Amino acid sequence: MIIPYTELEPDTLQALLEEIVTRDGTDYGEHELTTQQKVNRAMALLKNEKLFIFYSELHDTCTLQTKEAFDIQE
Repeated sequence: MIIPYTELEPDTLQALLEEIVTRDGTDYGEHELTTQQKVNRAMALLKNEKLFIFYSELHDTCTLQTKEAFDIQE
């Protein structure tokens, strides 16, 4: 299920994004970024509808997914 980021309280959204971007195995390329830089990037992509918050009822977890992962047409 896609969770619109606009429906989350700002503090909840911040905490969720921090948790997601600091998970083990998250790779941001050659240069290290701070947690806040990672959150800011994710937030920009959410606002531009390049990323979506996806909640899995099966796994009871949230992840960030690309538009392509959902085959969303513009």
